[in-house]
Amino acid sequence: MSPQLFLVLKIITLIYFSILVQPTLIFANCTCEPQDNKYNHQTKHRALSYKLVAICSILCASALGVIIPILLKTFKSLQKNDYSSLQFLIKAFTAGVILATGFIHILPDAFESLTSPCLSEKLWGSFPFAGFVAMMSAIFTLMMESFATGFHRRAELRKAQPVNIEENDSRHGQGHDEHIAHGPQILLQRSNSSTLMRHRLISQVLELGILVHSVIIGISLGTTENPKTIKPLIIALSFHQFFEGMGLGGCISQAKYKARTIIIMVFFFTVTTPSGIAIGMMISKGYNEQSSTALIVQGVLNSASAGILIYMALVDLLATDFMDPKLHSSFKLQIIANVSLVLGACCMSLLAKWGGA
Repeated sequence: MSPQLFLVLKIITLIYFSILVQPTLIFANCTCEPQDNKYNHQTKHRALSYKLVAICSILCASALGVIIPILLKTFKSLQKNDYSSLQFLIKAFTAGVILATGFIHILPDAFESLTSPCLSEKLWGSFPFAGFVAMMSAIFTLMMESFATGFHRRAELRKAQPVNIEENDSRHGQGHDEHIAHGPQILLQRSNSSTLMRHRLISQVLELGILVHSVIIGISLGTTENPKTIKPLIIALSFHQFFEGMGLGGCISQAKYKARTIIIMVFFFTVTTPSGIAIGMMISKGYNEQSSTALIVQGVLNSASAGILIYMALVDLLATDFMDPKLHSSFKLQIIANVSLVLGACCMSLLAKWGGA
């Protein structure tokens, strides 16, 4: 397992533990009274049934979404034909989905949490903390990518260099031609190695941003006791996770991980939201989402997640593909890719209106 992936898994584990210990902190720092328990036993039983359906539905949708791009990459018949064009369309669509997730789903929730009247207006109302955390999160992601890529390239340059083909021309004779043949090939291998490392870093940071948000929306659904609220969320969140999974799966397929690493990343993405729902169900009796601790934790994590996803969608997914010479050489493919981008953004935006997620 790569050190970067191990770091991501450690961060995810810390997030889980921080959320699990929230109830104790919440009771100690309540600034707004919890809502009255107005739901009877029958209503709660219906809500529990819907939550179990939500776990199964979201689990299947998440797994299907993240696996599809990975499976497409393995079909050699698609790669020989027009798979690259199909890949452009899939990545444009999923980039639009991820961009809308950051702007439409996560960032507004973060602003709502950190500007709540339950928080001190003197501290939290005097500065747009949600926007600040999102900005710093995007900057930190940029810096992390830059330093990681720079470290990898410097490590490559320290390796044995190709022999200078202009030196010792008369002494090496036939060996001279051999260096001409192998010099550019070595440089190409190094270039491919740097690109592969960058794809791996992108997939890990993207998964981190998605998982943080997935835990929060899972807990929100798990603590809800109103069946009328849960019912539309089942469909909305299933589509939400399916589309996000396609974006993540596309990045994982480009990173060319070994099978074990792919399984680990797919597993974490697939089970995160259902696990969040299960955690929410366990803490629903003592959980007060209007407490200062809950609002601050959710607001900060959502802001950080939004910053990561917006940066990844614009810089690592859209800018890279939309500046690709192959896309520029085909006007038809360029139009279809742009339509696919807008369609993905609109679909995810519509889910926010429909499901309120």
